[in-house]
Amino acid sequence: MERRRYLVTAGAAAAASLGGCLGLTRGENTEFDVGMRPTAYDPPEITVARGEEVVWENTGTRDHTVTAYEASLPDGAAFFASGGYEDEQAARDAWANGAGGALSNGEQFSYTFEIPGEYEYFCIPHESGGMMGTVIVEDRTPTATE
Repeated sequence: MERRRYLVTAGAAAAASLGGCLGLTRGENTEFDVGMRPTAYDPPEITVARGEEVVWENTGTRDHTVTAYEASLPDGAAFFASGGYEDEQAARDAWANGAGGALSNGEQFSYTFEIPGEYEYFCIPHESGGMMGTVIVEDRTPTATE
């Protein structure tokens, strides 16, 4: 998908040029779809095909999570969260009891989206600061360039 590839490339270039200002770091040869800045996902919205995997990487210095808003999941879609929790409350409780599900700098979380629709997600410790994102899953199969 050309738009996705452009956004990843443009985001990486911006991160590299502003890394010192934003607290971003990125290892060589690292590939991901969504980066985690100090209080935002980059990009905040991504569109993928049904059956495609999305990879998040913590590119900042603070610990982050990737946690689905359970109530907003499309019908039949499974809950997802870094740390592998079964539901949103379990993920929130784990964070409150010792930073469960935390991704530190350079760590990744991935999830394969099988059901079309919009998936809203957030970072538990930075939710109040607006760290939220959306994955839009289209009902098509990925092309060879995606």
